[in-house]
Amino acid sequence: MSCTNCALTIHKYLEEKGQQNVKVNFIGGDVSFGINGNISKQELEKGIDKLGYHVVTNDGELKGKKRKLFNNHLQRFLFCLVFTLPLLLHMVGFHIMWLMNGYVQLAFTIPVFIVGMGFFGRSAINSLLKGIPNMNVLVALGAVASFGYSLYGTITGNAEQYMFYETTATIITLIFFGNYIEEKAVATTQSALKKLAVTQKVMANMITYNEQHEEHIFPVESTHLHVGDLILIKNGEYVPMDCKILDGEASVNEAIITGESVPVEKKMNDKLIGGSVLVDGTIKAYVTAVGQDTVLSNILKLVKEAQTEKPPVQQLADKISAIFVPVVVSIAVITFLANYFLADVNFSGSLLRSIAVLVIACPCAMGLATPAAIAVGLGRAARNGVLFKNAKSLEIFKDIKQVVFDKTGTLTTGEFKIVNFGITGNEGAVSPLTPEVSGSPLMPVYLTSGVSRLTIHDSHPTSQDSRLTPDEFKRLAYSLERYSNHPIAKCIIKEWKIKNAIGWVKIEEIKGFGIKAVDKEGNVYLAGSFKVAENLTGDHSHNVYIVKNDVLIGWVDIEDSIRPEAKQVVDALHQKGIKTILLSGDKKEKCEAVARQLGIDEVIAEQTPQQKLDKISALTRLQPTAMVGDGINDAPALAKATVGISLSDASHIAMQSAQVVLMNYGIKHLPLSLGLGRHTYITIKQNLFWAFAYNIIAIPVAALGFLSPAFAALAMGFSDVVLAVNSVRLRWKKVE
Repeated sequence: MSCTNCALTIHKYLEEKGQQNVKVNFIGGDVSFGINGNISKQELEKGIDKLGYHVVTNDGELKGKKRKLFNNHLQRFLFCLVFTLPLLLHMVGFHIMWLMNGYVQLAFTIPVFIVGMGFFGRSAINSLLKGIPNMNVLVALGAVASFGYSLYGTITGNAEQYMFYETTATIITLIFFGNYIEEKAVATTQSALKKLAVTQKVMANMITYNEQHEEHIFPVESTHLHVGDLILIKNGEYVPMDCKILDGEASVNEAIITGESVPVEKKMNDKLIGGSVLVDGTIKAYVTAVGQDTVLSNILKLVKEAQTEKPPVQQLADKISAIFVPVVVSIAVITFLANYFLADVNFSGSLLRSIAVLVIACPCAMGLATPAAIAVGLGRAARNGVLFKNAKSLEIFKDIKQVVFDKTGTLTTGEFKIVNFGITGNEGAVSPLTPEVSGSPLMPVYLTSGVSRLTIHDSHPTSQDSRLTPDEFKRLAYSLERYSNHPIAKCIIKEWKIKNAIGWVKIEEIKGFGIKAVDKEGNVYLAGSFKVAENLTGDHSHNVYIVKNDVLIGWVDIEDSIRPEAKQVVDALHQKGIKTILLSGDKKEKCEAVARQLGIDEVIAEQTPQQKLDKISALTRLQPTAMVGDGINDAPALAKATVGISLSDASHIAMQSAQVVLMNYGIKHLPLSLGLGRHTYITIKQNLFWAFAYNIIAIPVAALGFLSPAFAALAMGFSDVVLAVNSVRLRWKKVE
């Protein structure tokens, strides 16, 4: 496809055939839709072929079709140039006697005309039949008019007065050249994504075993791997597919996904992302995902889908592009009539001016303005670990006035450490109280690895015999928290992991509350924040409370650290005049301590998921708001915010709810995502200004006779190049 109208033609065809959710990206050549089952893909391919477009494989081979003599604009241009050069020499003043003959010029023009009509003419007719005329209609009309006029003069013997063969040949040849340059320029807007795609096909060292259990290693292409295959990855090699380490340690460069060039240390049971590189070390791993299921494939898929989305700023350009060709044809007719009847210009001169109008007009420029900028913006974002799920988010970012942060796992690392835990009286204790309230003594027990202090609250002396031992308490906490994705729960699971976990009859995670479980005896257990024990104790200083049958039986203290980049990110937002807000379900004292350290403007603490949702709704109504979160309890708020931003290691539901995902394990690139959105929108506006200005100025200039059709053809081709080059600047432009 070469322009927006091409995309509209295919879009309309697929909708006419009953396909649903049709999305067409003319820059990347990607088309997606939900097939309704009433028509086969093969029939759709044949229909698309009749429109003048061809379905290709991932390797670029024409699907179900033999290759034609000319497969691209460069080949067409070079062929036509051979026949056009003598006519050009004649046009610029080198009057060679044998070229003065009309039939000789006709002989040179016919091969060019046939090739030109084979492409422009066929495309023009197909687009007219579909009711969406494209730019090739203008080119074909100009070429046919000049060729027909010249042929008439040659046949009637008035060659000197009617000789415009060089105009025909030059229009076709230079537009082929312009299209080639345009394709190369537009292709550069996709270069960032192409670099991602290249890493999807590499060699892998597959491990197999014979009957004697002897290990053998042989090379295979990564595309031949299956889930469960064992592979050996050596120092300096690509990780062929998503996998999990079985043996060994290594430093891994995950810049392909995260944009971070600093290697990450990986060990046994850690996951590796396909496309990353082993900087140092050798490991054995087994494949966990292949093909379209890998992280990299999903990123490419999401970015390509985002490119097909049309942000609001493109809608006006699309509407104008749809009616552009009929309007230009009307202007060309008016140009001919006005020049011939009103301006006293002869028939030949009037015809040349109307042809120049047809040729210089460029609907592609308006159609290219938005997609080119979006392609570069999304590509740069993907290369730097920022994944936009739709193009609309890029445009919306320009209006963001405040950013709301969750605390745990977002502003903090989420890498918790257990620093203390306590066991209170167990069964028989009616309302256990903390030492500060009851005055009961603290009984020191023994230290465990990684825990600075363990205490037992002897709040009910008669229940000492039924008190949990430290090992029993750990087993209980682990058995409950293993069903949660919360970062605090993951910490407990990691440090207190056991093999003989309790088997629950029923267990569920309640958003903003905690875990609720029922054992075989019918006992009800709760594990969560202070909310689960607020009626049982006045001490709200702990992170996790565990309750059995409405009796507090223990608590766990967790320590978290602030992300090293958090202060820099908050300062960067303040420099741009963006307000920062901390919105968390954690205790007010802890939230305020984090806010003071980072300089956050406002703190809203101790919020349930519903309260978070209500607060985000209120903030969004006041002004455009971005929400950054990572937990399951953040999902509703992320979906409600103007733009929801999730971290790559967030819960699955949080990533689904967000429009933007930061893939570099932190918020370092949050300013980049905001900046890219704003500068992509600026680039779109610049492109649209150029596209409209070019056509508004160029068409009258051609109509007044200041441009020859040949120069008009060259100018038309390069008008798109200007947009592509301006868009490509986004790859290097400082946007943070």
